[in-house]
Amino acid sequence: MSTEHQTAMTSQTELPTRGQSRYGWLAAALRTRILQGEWVPGESIPPEAVLARSYGVALGTIRQALSLLVSEALLERRHGKGTFVTSGLGGASMMRFFRFRQSGELQTTPESRILSRKRRLADLDEADALGLPAGASVLAMERLRSIDRKPCLLEYLILPLPMFDALTESDTADWDDLLYPMYQRVCGVVIHHAEDQLSFGQLTATQGRRLQLDKGHPCVQVQRRAFDLAQRCVELRTTLGDAFSFEYTAQVR
Repeated sequence: MSTEHQTAMTSQTELPTRGQSRYGWLAAALRTRILQGEWVPGESIPPEAVLARSYGVALGTIRQALSLLVSEALLERRHGKGTFVTSGLGGASMMRFFRFRQSGELQTTPESRILSRKRRLADLDEADALGLPAGASVLAMERLRSIDRKPCLLEYLILPLPMFDALTESDTADWDDLLYPMYQRVCGVVIHHAEDQLSFGQLTATQGRRLQLDKGHPCVQVQRRAFDLAQRCVELRTTLGDAFSFEYTAQVR
């Protein structure tokens, strides 16, 4: 008996709870298999007919379950190819909030440099946001992002440990300019979605020096909370950029 069939048979021993629809129960079973890493991000799941047969349900039921997971952005359908586990956010670029142009062209992927990295205890707000117990450790980093060697964004990041232990000792000079693909490759953490909150402030003297701007210069602050496939907050990020370069467009219908 295949591992896939054994897993499905095991799942069938857990029947739907009272008031739970059959497709809802099936979606929960498939969600568990995805979160346990049976199918990795970007990988296709078995065809609908195969899943329906292994769970002993009608094809319509499996389609309803898959549609629910698609609506949660845990799965994505690709026309003519099948259904895949979402690959998560790639860059989720902060550059959609800022417009920096060099030689008249828009640049979208700044170069990155880690200015500082240290392991420390999470403060109360960080622990609460990351769902960590009191006294838990985090990795705190400061990152400068530049275009053609001109600083454009200053970032402060907080990552929970031991989830991101692999980043505590690696050479930051070898890190990618985009962190989310690196999180997935090095730490096995997939960023599923993020929430950004914007506000305005003024740069401190140190922040001004980092961005080659004056102390008190107006800045945009983007507070981000990023979540993994299990809907856990796994990154806190504060991004600062020149308010005069702020440009954000939203469509309202």
